[in-house]
Amino acid sequence: MCGIVGILGNHEAAPTLVEALKRLEYRGYDSAGIATVDSGKLERRRAVGKLVNLSDLLVHNPLAGKSGIGHTRWATHGAPTVTNAHPHQSGPVAVVHNGIIENFKQLRTDLADKGYTAQSETDTETISLLAQSYLDQGLAPRDAAEQTIARLEGAFALAFLFDGEDDLIVAARKGSPLAVGHGDGEMFLGSDAIALAPMTDRITYLEEGDRAEITRAGVTIFDAKGQRANRDIRRVLIDASQIEKGGHKHFMAKEIAEQPTVLADTIKHYITENGLNLPDNTPDFTQIDRIVMVACGTAYLACATAKYWIERFAQIPVEVDIASEFRYRSPPIGPRTLAIFVSQSGETADTLAALRHVAEKARILSVVNVAESSIARESDIALPILAGTEIGVASTKAFTCQLTVLLALALKAGQDRGMLSAEDLRSHVADFHTLPGRISSALGANEAIAAIAKDLSKARDILFLGRGQMYPIALEGALKLKEISYIHAEGYASGELKHGPIALIDPAVPVIVMAPRDTLFDKTVSNMHEVMARGGRVVLVTDSAGAKEAGDGTTAVITMPEISDLLAPILYAIPAQLLAYHTAVAKGTDVDQPRNLAKSVTVE
Repeated sequence: MCGIVGILGNHEAAPTLVEALKRLEYRGYDSAGIATVDSGKLERRRAVGKLVNLSDLLVHNPLAGKSGIGHTRWATHGAPTVTNAHPHQSGPVAVVHNGIIENFKQLRTDLADKGYTAQSETDTETISLLAQSYLDQGLAPRDAAEQTIARLEGAFALAFLFDGEDDLIVAARKGSPLAVGHGDGEMFLGSDAIALAPMTDRITYLEEGDRAEITRAGVTIFDAKGQRANRDIRRVLIDASQIEKGGHKHFMAKEIAEQPTVLADTIKHYITENGLNLPDNTPDFTQIDRIVMVACGTAYLACATAKYWIERFAQIPVEVDIASEFRYRSPPIGPRTLAIFVSQSGETADTLAALRHVAEKARILSVVNVAESSIARESDIALPILAGTEIGVASTKAFTCQLTVLLALALKAGQDRGMLSAEDLRSHVADFHTLPGRISSALGANEAIAAIAKDLSKARDILFLGRGQMYPIALEGALKLKEISYIHAEGYASGELKHGPIALIDPAVPVIVMAPRDTLFDKTVSNMHEVMARGGRVVLVTDSAGAKEAGDGTTAVITMPEISDLLAPILYAIPAQLLAYHTAVAKGTDVDQPRNLAKSVTVE
């Protein structure tokens, strides 16, 4: 969730550290800081709020030195204050940390008994105090870091910087991602490759349990058993245009607009002119009796949509679980169970923990955006969604690309089990190839949706309704809206409305109805009229046929292009995203970095 950077460079580190932290802003944060070593002296600067506050501080109180570490913090233990901000420094050692130290209270008590008193409310300061205690016992910095790491329980990515050591950073990874960057007489450290992109494209990903001793000459890595380990250096090419707004006001707007392009790339990768093009090691669904799908947030709703497709085409029972709940209910997993894990970052802590819970019990397939991520590496097969870098916290293009990959997988399941004829497959493939164009047409409703959103921005509560495979899209629309506009929103299955939620209906509660002209359209419209009969204000999202048939009496109609019912969930994600975006803009909230949220949730 937080961001870590480290530099052993040939130039002043502070400006580069701040620039690297800016590239990690998308992960979510509420304070930031850096520490450097100059002429053997360790110093730090910290500030609450946006990185501009840290930049301002450094103008008036600069830090010199060519070696340093930096951090953007998303608060877990302790409020967002300067005292709680990273780096934490205890005497001759500074530490930055992503994750949660589960045994920090016991460690803090033990350290207090020895005279080492914490100044902050954080679990992280316990790490720096512990390292200081080992240094005071006469251990060398490398050994002090090793002994400290050995006593930590929980999830963490760590970087240590020491007074008197301008050519050493010690790093460790357990549960949170960390990457080492290789330069020319320089070395770097980052939470992900994006932070390091301007400095190097040669990356070594630390594996679970690794500890790294980094100098300008290179890196020595030790595995979880303390043995020297060889880790590959990979070239990771990140297009700079992907992490710039490209003329858009927000990253979210840019990423919404990119969907025709990225979906075309995803379709090209998995769909040929005549059929499917999934990897050879994709499971044979004749050997699968049950599927469990596990994810968090928007990825969970992609799974909820895919359940309709897989059960329709393959008649395999599908369970969809929230990752944070999955392993705690001890779900039965048999040898003919396929476990599918979906995560944009591939580092989502709850999803990764759920994957490890079933790793020895079922075949694991993951759908991820980051090919080098932990979830991808620990899966039997990983299917990339090819969305490109997504910076906005609210997922947009990653969601539609996840849906595209999962639909291709559902068609493969139906084909394997002989429940999808060759003729039907060709028809669905032909429909697939029309999708980018239909998405482009849907984006043409942008201005009309912006006008509707101005009215929605005045509401305190908003409901989204959908039936069948549009129900998860209603849930996604509500999630997007509350994520970035802070308006309370809920998604409901349309038919469930009269079983309680209809009590909420009044003229002050807008209702967004997702209703393409499909087999369930009449039932959805019937539910819509129940809302209108009670004074509810309805925004109908439908196609031209649906607008003609049911648009009368609604407050507004958002018209989407005609599309096959199979692809409708992907298409109708677009107006849901645009409604959320323009409502947030109208309210003046922070669209790309909404309060309290992080892009990559790497703590449980």
